[in-house]
Amino acid sequence: MRAKDPTPSKNIPLFSRRTGLVLGAALALGAAMPAAAQTALKFQLDWRFEGPAALFLASTAKGYYKAAGLDVTIDAGNGSGGTVTRVASGTYDMGFADMAALMEFHANNPDAPNKPVAVMMVYNNTPAAVIALKKSGITKPADLTGKKLGAPGFDAGRRAFPIFSKANGVGAVNWTSMDPPLRETMLVRGDVDAITGFSFTSMLNVEARGVNLNDVVVLPYAEHGVKLYGNAIIVSPKLIKDNPAAIKAFLSAFAKGAKEVMASPDASIDYVKARDGIINVDLEKRRLRMAIDAVVASPDARREGFGQAVPGRLALMASQVSDAFNTKTRVDPAAVWNDSFLPAKAELNILPPAKK
Repeated sequence: MRAKDPTPSKNIPLFSRRTGLVLGAALALGAAMPAAAQTALKFQLDWRFEGPAALFLASTAKGYYKAAGLDVTIDAGNGSGGTVTRVASGTYDMGFADMAALMEFHANNPDAPNKPVAVMMVYNNTPAAVIALKKSGITKPADLTGKKLGAPGFDAGRRAFPIFSKANGVGAVNWTSMDPPLRETMLVRGDVDAITGFSFTSMLNVEARGVNLNDVVVLPYAEHGVKLYGNAIIVSPKLIKDNPAAIKAFLSAFAKGAKEVMASPDASIDYVKARDGIINVDLEKRRLRMAIDAVVASPDARREGFGQAVPGRLALMASQVSDAFNTKTRVDPAAVWNDSFLPAKAELNILPPAKK
């Protein structure tokens, strides 16, 4: 009688041995293969890397975009108009831009094949404001009649000033144009009586030029009868067609990071400093807090819900922009807004508790 073969494999059924070999080969192949490729997205901000940019940069730093299967590149911008144009051209897949600038592009380029669409409202109110020094005697909108106002030609507040003027009975004013870095300097020097700009940008820029904020008058559009929406996340039609899942993934990841930024704004400035090492950290902390309070977690945003746009209000804005910007065609509110990519309501519950 022969002794049993001590080799274990010879006592294993042929099917099991082959299965083991196949599984082993598959595991070895899997270990050698790279991880699934992530979807690359190019995103442009509306402006430089300042405090509010933390809302977008947080999800990069925390890995939320990556966890959602996205490889997101975020670049600084030089104005909403430029961001809209670059998304329309396909240079960028997504961007952050003023709704009025998006509406103007649509109405002035009715035959453009790739008109971007807004998919999430971030600034529920326009940050546009008129800023003056108290010594000018300007204390209310009507005081602007006959005054010299200054702003770059593309400034959102300047473009929308006819809406502000109509809402507040302001008479004719005289405009002076300048490059953005000179706006607050010319106000402080007295070259102009008032300027238009984003409140949280111009106020702090005036202060940085030696003016006490107690000596500054700020007339926010949102508090003077102008309920324009502010900045929204915009996407290219190509991305909507080719990869709608990537849009949903981005918005969900963004909301997660933005919630954390609003809960701890000061700590979030580290994300901005990582992109621009020469920023004034204390200044940008203040700018971010001001932006959150004024336009992101505003009373209107709390009523409507973060990320949302109310149809009636959007339609009114479309009509106002058509008139104020004297567009070639009327703005179609249905063409500029698509809320089908928004995360679930629970994911959009990101606003911090209201301040008492």
